[in-house]
Amino acid sequence: MTNLQLAQLNVARLRVPLDHPSNAAFVNAIDRVNALADAAQGFVWRLQADGGDATSIRIGDDDLVIVNMSLWESIDALWAYVYGGGHLEVMRHRREWFDASLEAHLVLWWREVGEAPDVDEAMQRLSVLRKRGPTAEAFTFRQAFARDGRPISPRRSKAEKAATE
Repeated sequence: MTNLQLAQLNVARLRVPLDHPSNAAFVNAIDRVNALADAAQGFVWRLQADGGDATSIRIGDDDLVIVNMSLWESIDALWAYVYGGGHLEVMRHRREWFDASLEAHLVLWWREVGEAPDVDEAMQRLSVLRKRGPTAEAFTFRQAFARDGRPISPRRSKAEKAATE
């Protein structure tokens, strides 16, 4: 089962177009946050277009919806990146840039080493999560599943609590 890596997709809808002045702090943080991911222990891959980030990649018809997707060696590696240091600082301001989501916007799943996910597959996983809740096929940090499909204890750090309040 160690031949699996953790994939993650995060979907968000901007309040205004990306190039609007109110998004300047977010746009200015993208390269720094991506560099933190690239250098993070356990990082494998991230979705990017020619510009080096994924902000130009569209799903559906809404130009305000942006995605990020990445692969990690483990849940712990992704958790450490998301809730540690510079990423968390940016995430604390997300309500300034993004609409609140009424449904799941983050999905995690295991996939074979050496196979980068595509956006269509990732969106299918998100759909599964939204319809069925967390399963071994599509899950969240709060209800994660091990590589072998066993449920893992819910994770909710002080940093996550602070970021969501």
